[in-house]
Amino acid sequence: MAAKLVDRRFHNVPGKLRVAELFFDVPINYSQPSDGTLRLFARSVRRLTTPVQPTKDDSHLPWLVYLQGGPGMGCRPPQEYSWVGTALDKGYQVLLLDQRGTGLSSTITANTLALQGHPVKQAEYLKNFRADNIVRDCEAIRRCLTADHPEGERKWSIIGQSFGGFCSTTYLSMFPEGLTEAFICGGLPPLVDGPDPVYELTYEKVVERNKAYYAKFPEDVDRVKQIIKYLQTNLVRVPSGALTPERFQQLGIMFGMHGGLDSVHDLILRTWNDLEIFGFLTHPTISAIESYGDFNNNVLYAVLHESIYCQGRASNWSADRHRAADSQFSINTDLPEIWFTGEMVYKDMFDSYDELKQIKDAAEIIAKTDDWPVLYDEAQLKRNEVPVYAATFLEDMYVHYDLASKTASKIKGVKKFTTNTMYHNAIRGKSDELMQQLFALRDDTLD
Repeated sequence: MAAKLVDRRFHNVPGKLRVAELFFDVPINYSQPSDGTLRLFARSVRRLTTPVQPTKDDSHLPWLVYLQGGPGMGCRPPQEYSWVGTALDKGYQVLLLDQRGTGLSSTITANTLALQGHPVKQAEYLKNFRADNIVRDCEAIRRCLTADHPEGERKWSIIGQSFGGFCSTTYLSMFPEGLTEAFICGGLPPLVDGPDPVYELTYEKVVERNKAYYAKFPEDVDRVKQIIKYLQTNLVRVPSGALTPERFQQLGIMFGMHGGLDSVHDLILRTWNDLEIFGFLTHPTISAIESYGDFNNNVLYAVLHESIYCQGRASNWSADRHRAADSQFSINTDLPEIWFTGEMVYKDMFDSYDELKQIKDAAEIIAKTDDWPVLYDEAQLKRNEVPVYAATFLEDMYVHYDLASKTASKIKGVKKFTTNTMYHNAIRGKSDELMQQLFALRDDTLD
């Protein structure tokens, strides 16, 4: 297992931060290194200090590696994460890695995927982009970046948000010897072999959030029906494809975020107002809708979202099957309310998004794939010795609390902060409070 550092450039950003932009080459398939390499990108950040009397090489500060949510989303620059300052104040240097296929790390798009050839080849390539290989990338990079460290200082810490928490648990299963500690934010994964038991619970949580939405904005009941009727009888083109009723329904993905109910209401109000005044949707309204859930820019998220739960089992479009079996989520304006969906991927998305339409055949193959390798080693988690500090949210719409709690009970030594005052994106929405609680778990002792 090897990562080759092929380029590193430094620059400073306001606030006295020293940022390095790093590029690595790693194997596409670690079990078959001859299959070729991927180019990975990461940013490291540390405080830029000028001590009067330097006494230590600060390039050997302990690492804290951020494993972001997704799958399929890259990292933003460090100055856009408010929690990074807290981590730097604690004495870490932070590594923000674009996971393989995201950001600048050999990005997966319809065009880059087409380079692999026909859909079967594309699907085989995509199978290399799950948590197990993300973790192998991390280990390869760790060994590269700490090669000149004293032997006792080569481990690093990780912080995983959402899907990044899933990756963190895979890391604890596969390479615990590389870890000093693990922080997990709304990301204790369900230890299941497929997505069906996940959606059985998450759909219930989405129902709760729909009820909360219409209780807060009862006037939107009729507005949403009016919008849906318009979309059923008019083809509305948007830059990324077509705005179908089902695609509009997917705005409910925001219900699980801090401020999400209000964000959806703002879009409903704007859309309804356009129809009342003009009888069509204006460009600013279309742009506002387009800015939420543009899966053209997150191809990997759409095609692999259900497979992140799979271990030896096919997903078979689990979210689609659950939606079809629940009449509450049907697009029917005769229902008392039209309910929004949540963090689910549906087959119709591969028709309404132009980018996804190009990889529809590969997505179908992925959905039927059943030879997914195991992502978690429950025996290893049971004997875990790595300190784990996990924040779990009772009202989490994406990672159900019941499933997360069961997982926590199977990881030896995990310390949990549980709250009903935070939502899934607390690392952004309530960053200071969340980081304070996580570090309190680390620093406190139990008699």
